Amino acid sequence: MKKPGGAEKKKVRRSPGVASNGSNSTTSTKQGAKDVFQLFAEKARDHKGLVSRWAVLQETRVEYFRGKDFVAFVRNHSELKDILQSDKGLEPEDIANTLLQKNLLVRCDRVVKIVRPGKKKLSSWPAHLEIYHDQVFSENDAFFAWAFVKRRPLWQTLLSFFWPVLTLAICLFPVYPHWAKLLILYTCAGLLLLILSLLFIRALIFGAIWVLFGKRVWFFPNILAEEATLQDLFQVWPQKDETERPKWTARLFYAIVAVVVIILLRHHAPDEAARARYQKRVSNIIDDVLEWSPRQALSGMMDTVVNVTDSNDNATDDSKTGSEKVSFTDDLDDEETDLKEESEDVIGNLEDSDHQQRDL
Repeated sequence: MKKPGGAEKKKVRRSPGVASNGSNSTTSTKQGAKDVFQLFAEKARDHKGLVSRWAVLQETRVEYFRGKDFVAFVRNHSELKDILQSDKGLEPEDIANTLLQKNLLVRCDRVVKIVRPGKKKLSSWPAHLEIYHDQVFSENDAFFAWAFVKRRPLWQTLLSFFWPVLTLAICLFPVYPHWAKLLILYTCAGLLLLILSLLFIRALIFGAIWVLFGKRVWFFPNILAEEATLQDLFQVWPQKDETERPKWTARLFYAIVAVVVIILLRHHAPDEAARARYQKRVSNIIDDVLEWSPRQALSGMMDTVVNVTDSNDNATDDSKTGSEKVSFTDDLDDEETDLKEESEDVIGNLEDSDHQQRDL
């Protein structure tokens, strides 16, 4: 009798534990499902295969993609569905709807729904979006914006602290030593010359191939792309040209225009004397910037102080000499008046004596 009772007690004691373990497992699976879809969203957002753009959504800048691009992305990269574990068999539409339900995505619609004058169709990537009333996935002209904040990598965090230091260093450029100024000047000038030469050469190659063969070939195709990553930025080989071949009349016209522009530039190019003058002016400006130092600034301030004191001393000396000159001229005037009066007295006495002699 004791054994069954003890067995029943053991069963009763274990049953709450089993129930609690079952509830914990269900909550953990729910939490795991949330983490799985969050991880899938982060991986899909950082993946290069999903084409995305930036737009303004209710005064907020968001990153968005098109519905048809998401379907093609999930089908072409099925390895990402392994992150979903038990839900990896879902279709792309079901995955997108789950992301919408978990507020990881927001369906948007274009603000401008009318074709603008001079264009044949609406823009494939609108710059302004608004929230769509029905938050359900669709492939036809539907846009979806990421609704979570993207995690910043460590290098971006370090770079955010580095930018203020770089700004302060740029402002303190005039107080650098002369060798540091030369190093910075030649480095920046070399990079600028390299970038301009690269752009000129790729444009020259594109123009020559387009005029001769009618094909669009851009070496370094992503060199001017704002949304390109650092790895895509230095992609050398061009992409395949899938556009229609231009007409020979258009190619001939632009070839004539290029020749005329080259002839005009060569005809109106500055001569050697003008070039020497421009070079002298630029070199003088650069020398003034490179040779400036705080010592020269302090010496210039001291020179101005000395000049001001000298001018004040000269002014006081001039005032003294001027007063002396005035007093001296006053004395001369007094002496002249005295002499005139004495001469008049002498003349008067002589006239009186002459009158007395005539009377006698």
